[in-house]
Order: sequence, then C-alpha cells, then structure tokens
Amino acid sequence: MRIHILGICGTLMGSIALLAKAAGHQVTGSDQNIYPPMSDQLAAAGIDLADGYRAENIPADTELVIIGNANLPRGNPAVEYVLNQRIPYTSGAEWLGRYLLQDRWVIAIAGTHGKTTTTSMVAWILEQAGMAPGYLVGGVPANFGQSARLGETPFFVIEADEYDTSYFDRRSKFLHYHPRTAVLNNLEYDHADIFPDLEAITSQFHLLIRTIPGTGLIIHSSADQNLQALLTRGCWSETLTTGIEPEPAALTARLTSPDGSQFQVFLNGTKVASVQWSLSGEHNVRNALSALAAARHTGVTLAQGAQALCSFQGVKRRMEVIYQSSTVTIYDDFAHHPTAIRTTLDGLRQKAGNAKILAIIEPGSHTMRKGTHAETLADATVAADQVIWFRPQNIQWDMASHLQDSQRFSISDNIEALLATTVSKVQELKAESAEGEPVQLVIMSNSGFQGFHQKLISQQL
Repeated sequence: MRIHILGICGTLMGSIALLAKAAGHQVTGSDQNIYPPMSDQLAAAGIDLADGYRAENIPADTELVIIGNANLPRGNPAVEYVLNQRIPYTSGAEWLGRYLLQDRWVIAIAGTHGKTTTTSMVAWILEQAGMAPGYLVGGVPANFGQSARLGETPFFVIEADEYDTSYFDRRSKFLHYHPRTAVLNNLEYDHADIFPDLEAITSQFHLLIRTIPGTGLIIHSSADQNLQALLTRGCWSETLTTGIEPEPAALTARLTSPDGSQFQVFLNGTKVASVQWSLSGEHNVRNALSALAAARHTGVTLAQGAQALCSFQGVKRRMEVIYQSSTVTIYDDFAHHPTAIRTTLDGLRQKAGNAKILAIIEPGSHTMRKGTHAETLADATVAADQVIWFRPQNIQWDMASHLQDSQRFSISDNIEALLATTVSKVQELKAESAEGEPVQLVIMSNSGFQGFHQKLISQQL
C-alpha cells in the first residue's frame, strides 16, 4: 500500500512510518518541522519527506493518508485536499490497531507517568528472553537506539497514550490497541487542554478496561487510589497488584538501597529475584514491578526479567546524563507533571545524598502552561536546594506573582526559587548559583528548551 503520513516527524507518527516501511508499505510523508533526529531516522529508512502541509506534497498515487494529531485541524491545506479528493484517511492510532496489531499479543503500558520507561523495560526484558518483540515507544530506549521496531514474534509492546487520537476522533489513542496485557501505572489529572477534569480521563481508562479480554491481565499499583476506584466501576479481566513494601500487593519490592538502585522482588511474600541497576528512584522501582509483571504474563519468569533489568540502560531524556565532570553532573529529564518532578527529584536526592541539587524547570506541557498545577508545582521541588523557573512566552498564569509569595514556591527557607524570562537569563542565574561548587543539575522540560541543554554544556567545556 502507498501511504502518506501528515505530521511524520512527530514521535508517534515517525515511529508509525518506520513500522509501515518495515511491514512492506511504500511510505512518504510531510511535516512543517523537519529536523533531526527523527528526520535522520526516516531518511535512513528510505522514506521521502516533504516540507510543509501543501496539496502538492501528497503523491498522486497515495492510497491511504495517516493524519497526525499535532497542528492538523480542519482548515489545514493538506487535510482539506485529502477530504476534497476523497482519499482514504485514518489516524495513527487507528492504523496501528487495524493494520499492525490485529494479530499480535499486545502489551499496552498506560498511565499518567512512567509509560515510556516501563514500555522500554518490557521490550528489553522480552528481548533478553529471546522473544524478539516489536515495540513502539514515545522516546528512544538506550538499549535499542530506535523508537520502534516491527519484531519477529507475536509480541508487541506499545506505549498507550490517553491523549486524543485526531481532530476527527476524540477518543484516547489507547482505545485502538486492544491489549491482552495491560499495565495501568497510575492515574492523575493531566492534559488540561482536552480533559476538563479527572473524571473525563477516568472514563477513557474505563473504556480501555472494557476492551481487554477476560483471559487478559490488568496490572496496577495497589497504592493508587484513583486506579482502585476505576476498577470498582467494572472489571472483566484478571488483575495483578504491585507495590513497594509495606504496601499490600501480589508482586512487591523491598528496597535494599535507599535510592532504589538495588531491590528485591517478592511474589506473594516469597523472594524470587534481586535487581541491581543504573536507575534510581522509587518511581522507577514501581515501573520495574509493572514491567516484570507484564513480561511474566507472556511467559518470562520473574528471575529472568530481573536479570534483564540489571542491564537496562534507561531512555533518552529520562534523567539522561548529558554531561559529567568532577564537580558537575547535568541530567536531561522530560518532566511534564508535578508528580513526575517530585518523584524524579526525590530519587536524585536519595542518590546524591547531601550534594547540591539545582533544578532548572520549564513548565512546558499544555497543562502546566495553562496553570492547572500552579498551586502544586512548588511542593514538587522540595528535594532541590535551588530552582530556576523559566517562564515561556505562552504561559497562561502569572508565575512572577506566585514567586513573590515565597512560601508558595519556596516551601523551605533552604530552597531558593528564581524566575527567568529568557534562556540567556537562565544561563546567567545558573552561573551565579553554582560557581565552583559540586552540583547535580537537572534540566526539566518536555520541549527543546531553545537549545538550552547544549548551551549549558558549552559553558562547562
């Protein structure tokens, strides 16, 4: 089939392009922002790219158009051309469900936090077990070096996003995947641009539960009250609970190091494995339990899974070390929510001990730009010694007034909060804050941050 993809350089759509090409389709695509690394991956796969959403960029012999969900509403010239020419079209998530996942054992990883990391863990465990899975991840797993792969067996691991599917399909993407194994990591309010409240998100999650067969398995944290309430609405599949001791659960972890870099795994109270790995933080231990449980459902023993996790290298932009010297370590983290910020900084504090932690945070997600979490962002940074907040131009709440109320953003007298309105000011504040002293520096942003990461590294060299 000759497929053209609108929005091909997005993480999901680019991965779909690679999968479609690997499945034998002829693939072309267009986007208004063509840049590495996705453009390099697509070019290496022999996929022709066109710059801009113009009618002439869609080949005349196109048999199917896959329409992405970023800046592709009605009125977009390419979308209008597809509709006027009556070219068959679909969304990315629907194409995956209908053409790629129909006959696969789908392992879907859903939840507000931890999807990318947990999906990567499951794929790596299955890979180490010799099961050659397919996968699609909203990031680049360091163990694989690419965001998607078709795989050689029925098993397919997919990051199951609750964001809506397209301008013509407002259901969550994960409703198209029909998993046999489903992980529900957690459930919180997010995506304020499309969901009015937590109830709206919960309803979509319950629709997902309704698609899972009775012979399937739902894995969830026993500590998440929102997930517990979700399941009381109706559940027709087997379930397995996970937790960190002393939480009551079928599959539990006992931390043997405070930072979570070492832990033991117990099934129904019996020790079955141990993990010593490069990751840290209680949130990653929870992700690991979900991954172990999901892999176990496909036939991988918990001991095998734990051994694979010992060589798991993480995911790019998830506390990725991008620079290190004798005095400075710089991490790049894809922070998108106060809970993610808190758990990441808490994990770093456990790992770093009394070392100075400087967090540079851009509230860049739709929800944070809207101000939905304005009252809770301060609490999320209590593990840091100093926070530099960057105010994007499109922010919809008054960060300055919040910062003036120091008790709102500076929970402790020991935490200094600073505000910058330009990237150059962020650089200036950073230089003033850590002259010559050892520091663990975390850049927390889900955007490119105007190239700040590389500018900061250049300052160190």
